[in-house]
Parts: sequence; C-alpha cells; structure tokens
Amino acid sequence: MKSQLKTMAAATAALISVAFPAVGQEQVGQATLVRTAVTGDSGPIAVKSPVYRDERIRTSANGLGEFRFADGTKFAVGGNSSVVIDRFIYDSSKTFNKLTLNAARGSFRWISGKSKSEAYEIVTPAGTIGIRGTRLEIFVGSGGVTAVVLLSGAAQFCGSNGCQDLRRRCDVVVATPRGGVSEASRVNRDIFATVGSDQAFPFLSGRQQLSSGFRSAFGGNCGLSAASGKRTERGDSDRPEPRSAPEPEPEPEPDYDNY
Repeated sequence: MKSQLKTMAAATAALISVAFPAVGQEQVGQATLVRTAVTGDSGPIAVKSPVYRDERIRTSANGLGEFRFADGTKFAVGGNSSVVIDRFIYDSSKTFNKLTLNAARGSFRWISGKSKSEAYEIVTPAGTIGIRGTRLEIFVGSGGVTAVVLLSGAAQFCGSNGCQDLRRRCDVVVATPRGGVSEASRVNRDIFATVGSDQAFPFLSGRQQLSSGFRSAFGGNCGLSAASGKRTERGDSDRPEPRSAPEPEPEPEPDYDNY
C-alpha cells in the first residue's frame, strides 16, 4: 500500500511540474510537432507543450521536434540532438531583441521569424552563427565538428580563425573548435565523410521528414538526398536534368510497289 501511495505521489508531482512550471520560468515558444521521443527539463514534450528559457531539449535516436517561438521563428530538432534555449529578450512588440540557442549536438533546421536579423544567434562548439533573415540546416557532430548549409537568405559563421559568409543557396561551411571555419563552397554528398557521419543533415537527405512549414522554400535538397543521382558541379542534383530535344523519327522508306 505504501509503495502504491509513493508511486501515485510521484506521478502527481510530475504532472504538477509540467502543468505548473516553477515561478520565474519564461516561456519562449511551444512544440508544434513531436515524433518518437522529445524531452525537456520537466520530462516528455508533447504538441503544444511550452518551452522555456534555459531549457535543454533532447531527442531520442529517431526523435523529431518542431518548435515555434513567439516571434514566428521556427526551429526543428532531429534525432539524437541536444539544444538549450540560452537566453532571449523581448521588445515591446513581442519580437526579440536577442534570441540565443546553444546547439550542443545533433541536427537542426532554423527558419527566421519577424525579429531583426541581428537578434538571432546560434552558438555551437566550433563557433557562432549569425543569422540574416535565413533558412539554415545545421549539424553538430563528434568532437564539436559543425557544418552549416544555407537554404535561403544569408548567414555568417565565426570560428577560431575568423568569420566566413554564406550567401549562396546550398553553400556549406565546416568548422572545428581548434581548426576554425572553412571557406564557403557548394555542398555535395562528400560532406558526410567530412563530418564523419552519414546521419548528418537528415532533413535534406530525407531520413527525417519535416512538416510542410519547415521544408525548404525552394523544394530541393542541395544534392544530399539518398535518392540523388550523380552530383552536379553546383552540388544541387535535386534539380531536374534539362531535357534535350527528341531526335526526329526517320522518314519511312517509300513503298515502291504502290507506285
């Protein structure tokens, strides 16, 4: 009987902690999609669960979470990932003067909201991403190796050796904590070997499917889809090959017997 009462008390306490977060917690957004297992500091996250400042969000190996922040920013977290909403400061119009996320491990997609571009910042083990009205795909792997693919807009990655700009769709930079950040170049499937994981960029590769609001504005995958065929020079093999004009059919031989 005592063990049953203890179990009931623990369950009740867990429910209370989720339904009534500690005084002083600041809500920054909420979950809009959850698949498999996504957890926060108070336990499992479900659709419409609030997320708070300083909360660490984790996913299982196949977990997927999509989040919408108060200013319309969208942020997706792929499998085996960990990220902290590090800090945010509202201005008077419910946009952010500052929103900083600390991406410790895993795969992420970012879509900027209506705050000023300089308000956004994503911190990784290899450096800091400054966002300029942007859609980005981010992967943080073993040893802090970090790769960022630009889907639209512009961004800047600053590492130990300075900063590199991303300005063209499907450009990528790769950085390590000690080695700094590479120059931007067209991404291709060699990126999986570069970062040491074929689980990188699961949204572009198609291993995890995002809801329609999170998909690339241009509808492509920058050549990283597992179904992509040969790579093009631009690293954008999701574009259809141009069709060549069909060869004309040979004219039939005359039927001399009917002349």
